[in-house]
Amino acid sequence: MNNRDIWMKNPICFVVLLCNVFKKKHKNNTQLVMKNTFKISALVLALAGFTLGAKAQSTTPVAGSTTTTSSSNGVRFSIGVDAGIPTGNLSNSYNWNLGGSVQADIPVVSQALFVTVNAGYNNIFGKSNIAGTNLSATNIQLLPVKAGLKYFPISKFYVQGEAGAGFALNKAAAGFDKSAAFIYAPQVGYQFPIGGQSFIDAGVRYEGSTKFNSAIDNSKVNFVALRVAYGF
Repeated sequence: MNNRDIWMKNPICFVVLLCNVFKKKHKNNTQLVMKNTFKISALVLALAGFTLGAKAQSTTPVAGSTTTTSSSNGVRFSIGVDAGIPTGNLSNSYNWNLGGSVQADIPVVSQALFVTVNAGYNNIFGKSNIAGTNLSATNIQLLPVKAGLKYFPISKFYVQGEAGAGFALNKAAAGFDKSAAFIYAPQVGYQFPIGGQSFIDAGVRYEGSTKFNSAIDNSKVNFVALRVAYGF
């Protein structure tokens, strides 16, 4: 098995590597962090190309054998962009967040219940001159890794619940004393068919966390976010 095959079979590992490559400590420099965010999102989207290539190879029939496809087991993949607005105390110092994610939906009950595995990158942009103090908040860079359940009560419409860990990529700069915190994310969404087995997955979620700084109750990272993803 070559390196290309390893990354295609391990998309979450691929995302972790990307975040380590592009992890940088920026203090009050929104433009530079935005560039890194878009770079990571673009490279995450490139993963879709690799996965589609693997899928195409798996659908090639071999003489004398039964044809199989990567979708024959019902697993769905999606690559998406995430954007959100901080809530609660976080909104006092932060404006919005932007990132990207990959997700696998593994069927438990055909077309009705799936186990989800999700990993991505989120940058939460700090405000400048907070409340007229000339102080600015350092951007928070997170690597969320979650798993959960996705249920379709009716065709195309789903409710989803996930939990996992959010890893702080700039722990010291953000003023955290923990490298990770527990995160949870209830979500509702709809899948829009676009031909064949492809679809657009649009979901709205609330994502919350426990404290990233054990001494500061306001160090929870909570926000409402929209995820729009290409699924196949």
